[in-house]
This record gives sequence, structure tokens and C-alpha cells, in this order.
Amino acid sequence: MLHGKYSSDEVVRRGKALYDRDIRLKVEAGNLGKVLVIDVETGEYEIDEDELNAAKRAKSRHPDGALYMMRIGSSAMYRLGGGFRVTQP
Repeated sequence: MLHGKYSSDEVVRRGKALYDRDIRLKVEAGNLGKVLVIDVETGEYEIDEDELNAAKRAKSRHPDGALYMMRIGSSAMYRLGGGFRVTQP
């Protein structure tokens, strides 16, 4: 799947790199389990309990932005049963 000039793999690569390099230390401590949406072109991000709210705010600023979505402190965005397990970098 392509999003503008980025493939899905490129959106994931850029999103993870931005998170690790620029965002993690700013947001992780007080936001574990919340959703983070990153615009991979601008590096701007939104945090919310709800993924739809975070994505809507990100899209309102950059309607054509390529967005990467993740759950802070977790290796998975969604779960089937059980709870989220927080992972350390």
C-alpha cells in the first residue's frame, strides 16, 4: 500500500526512527498504553487514549500526511484478550 510518496514499509521505518530518536524520551513516562500518531514527514505527533481522536487531530493539521500509529510502551497496537504488556527499550 502506498501513501503519497511512501510505501507502508517506509512509513513504519520512518515512524519508528522518529519515535526512537526524537519522541520517546518526551512522552513515554506519563503516557504508557496511550496511542501515539506520528506524521512521518513533519515529525509532529498526537497522543490520546483513543486512536481515532489522535488520528483526526493529526489529519486536521496535515490532511495528506503519512501517519504512523503505535501504542506507547507496547510492541503491539491491539490485543486479543488479556492486557497490554509494557516493554522496555
